[in-house]
Amino acid sequence: MANESVSEKEKDLAAAWEAQVSESPAPPATEAPKSPQPQLRPAAFAPIAPSTEAAGAPGNIDFVLDLPLHVSVEIGRTRMVIKDLIQLGQGSVIELDKLAGEPMEVYVNEKLVARGEVVVVNDKFGIRLTDIVSPIERIKQLA
Repeated sequence: MANESVSEKEKDLAAAWEAQVSESPAPPATEAPKSPQPQLRPAAFAPIAPSTEAAGAPGNIDFVLDLPLHVSVEIGRTRMVIKDLIQLGQGSVIELDKLAGEPMEVYVNEKLVARGEVVVVNDKFGIRLTDIVSPIERIKQLA
């Protein structure tokens, strides 16, 4: 008899379920919702106006004016073996490959940019530029 009461309960549930399903509206058709088509149009750009700056003058470069650069002046070079390097002491003289009076080389970030002569200003060494390296020579250094 227990089996019969369970089946009666199942019948009652099935009937209630059927009643609920029949009362609810039918589901819409299974079409995918249509998304609106994007509006396509050609890109519009403002016309390029001729520059009012002098020919060859750079644009606004204020943002790079405060960048630090390493500037060095080379008075000459030489090669030494370790034995000679170890024997150096106070007062030793190292012979360089440049002659006295020859222009010194000015490097900015290890790139040659100018040559000049040594001067003394207020008890400090300085360099008076006598030759600026041409842009063509600077480009050759990059290769």
